[in-house]
Amino acid sequence: MKDNKQIGCVVVAAGRGARAGFEYNKLFYNLNGKTVLSRTLDALKETGLIDEIALVLSKDDLDAYEGIKSKDGECNLVKKIALGGATRQESVYSGLKALMPDTDIVLIHDGARPYVTKEIVNNVIDDTIAFGSGVISTQVIDTIKITNESGFACQTPRRDLLRAVQTPQAFSYQEIMKAHDMALKDNVSATDDAALYERYIGPVKLTEAESAQMNKKLTLKSDFTNDTPSFLFRTGTGYDVHRLVEGRKLILCGEEIPYEKGLLGHSDADVALHALMDAMLGACALGDIGKLFPDNDMSFKDISSMLLLKRANEKILENGFTVTNADITIVCQKPKLSPFIQKMRENIARVLSLPIDRISVKATTTEKLGFEGEGLGISAQAAVTVIQKI
Repeated sequence: MKDNKQIGCVVVAAGRGARAGFEYNKLFYNLNGKTVLSRTLDALKETGLIDEIALVLSKDDLDAYEGIKSKDGECNLVKKIALGGATRQESVYSGLKALMPDTDIVLIHDGARPYVTKEIVNNVIDDTIAFGSGVISTQVIDTIKITNESGFACQTPRRDLLRAVQTPQAFSYQEIMKAHDMALKDNVSATDDAALYERYIGPVKLTEAESAQMNKKLTLKSDFTNDTPSFLFRTGTGYDVHRLVEGRKLILCGEEIPYEKGLLGHSDADVALHALMDAMLGACALGDIGKLFPDNDMSFKDISSMLLLKRANEKILENGFTVTNADITIVCQKPKLSPFIQKMRENIARVLSLPIDRISVKATTTEKLGFEGEGLGISAQAAVTVIQKI
């Protein structure tokens, strides 16, 4: 939510895009009837969340921009044109100074990312209101190696802690201006604005994006062949049952529930997460949890299903899929689960790196019918949607 904040946006469009192989600024490339730059400006305008745009252009492109305004239509949010500098950092600084001084929050966005969505813009604004910054980022799928000067791998950082950063990057306007001012004074350069914020202001809040491809940057010539990325949406369902017995803890969606009985199983018998993992794997045609985590393997004896969920998600990511949402129904007569539902959702959202509003957990009874109603066991059902770039 804007929360009555004045939202400005710096759109950086002063580069040349040499890797795309064009003899002109790649942002003036025609994508099915409209230039990349116009599409980016339109996408930002359509969010309805931005009050003004400072567009940063090379002086060599000013005439070309006037030409596309008459052809594609002018974006009325562009209030100022700022001239780009020798580096991206200089160009951003020029754009920041062009915004209205009463700007509360500023988004800094690459002109070569025309697929930015309202959800992305809204989420980075929300994080900036709450934390002072909001930088869109995605999970890193590949294993990353740190090399020495001889080209040998010497360290492998934990992949679950790594994020690839994109734009928009949103900040308190006054704080990011201060960071740029100090960087200019200290003759410090950085690869992005988040790095300057980290150096001079404090930690940057990373806002999780659903998929790296959804907000892709047009860089190589092959990126310009289609107007929009293509994605395949797939759905999976899962079902699991475990018996209630004495002498076991009751674990559901990673949360320990106070009760006189627990679920019997090889692992911690978290029936809800087992149904969820089966739905995830099924959506990707990657088998089931019995295949991935066999019950005759003692390494999985009494293991936390939260850890298994993390491993199942890693397998999905490695195969090019991304979970977008999950819906779980837990069926039991007792105990009452409503006090624990929010924490269950938070547990799952954290492991899958999804906003909590993409995770649904529900509990229901069977009106004392069947094995669930008689208190003999608990069952769970799950439905999951994943996407795959095609």
